Amino acid sequence: MRKIITITLNPALDKSIVIHGLVPEKKLRCSDAVLEPGGGGINVTRAIHKLGGHSRAMYLAGGYTGEKLTELVKAENIQYKVFPIKEDTRENFIAVDANTNLQYRFGMEGPKVSEEEWLAILDAVQKIEDLEFIVASGSLPPGVPVDFFGRLAMIAKEKHAKLVIDTSGEPLKQAVAEGIFLCKPNLGELSNLVGKERLKHEEIVAAARTIIEKGGCEIIVVSMGADGAMLISATEHFEVKAPEVEVHSTVGAGDSMVAGMLMGMAHHEWGMRDVLCYGVAAGTSATMGHGTELCNLETTKRIFEQLRH
Repeated sequence: MRKIITITLNPALDKSIVIHGLVPEKKLRCSDAVLEPGGGGINVTRAIHKLGGHSRAMYLAGGYTGEKLTELVKAENIQYKVFPIKEDTRENFIAVDANTNLQYRFGMEGPKVSEEEWLAILDAVQKIEDLEFIVASGSLPPGVPVDFFGRLAMIAKEKHAKLVIDTSGEPLKQAVAEGIFLCKPNLGELSNLVGKERLKHEEIVAAARTIIEKGGCEIIVVSMGADGAMLISATEHFEVKAPEVEVHSTVGAGDSMVAGMLMGMAHHEWGMRDVLCYGVAAGTSATMGHGTELCNLETTKRIFEQLRH
């Protein structure tokens, strides 16, 4: 079994409710709030666990919300390590209108993190032995420099570990500038990385390979939402369409996709097409649940068998 850690610098206590009709300036009756631990890397570890694998979530947390977040993480029986911060962990709010099946997502910016606090995670990663995969996912909170993932990439190279980055904007650019193993941009993010306003479908492979040829990334997985995803390396490229399903929530679908691909690479050692199929299957499975339930093993397996044939 290969060692995987996930890093979350801006986790959140996710609160989900269901309402029957979203209208302004009225007191709306809603369901009891469902609380779940949120944040890219935490969700990747949770999803890996749901798929039968193992990884360790490393994250910053502080205040009452941070304590509640860790209580929820602990309840899921996943491995974790908390790095304390002085300010309170943020909350995210998700409201689903049962009348329309539309989802409204409210994401807070996050607490201000000191240099001492974010450096603690980099120092901890340097001390871990026999790392195979490092997954850094999600946004950077205030106070964390945009080159954080670039610094992490340098550590990953020293440790001969494969760094997977799932973020956007300048932090993603900084990581690619240093060189990483895998990133998962959407079409807009890939366009931004190659300096174009937008990319046509037929331009995706060539655009991704301009990054790969410069040493920015070994594998690029382009997320295309309901249309599925495309995986591009220097020598191969595969596209997998997502099956049509009844979508209840898109929260955590991208994290589930990353978890599925990691399972394919770290636990099964599949070829890249099957890795992509399993990732799309896990991401699709997550959309069939409610709130931030993430992927389901049996549903993922069933969709995977459909996609790979």
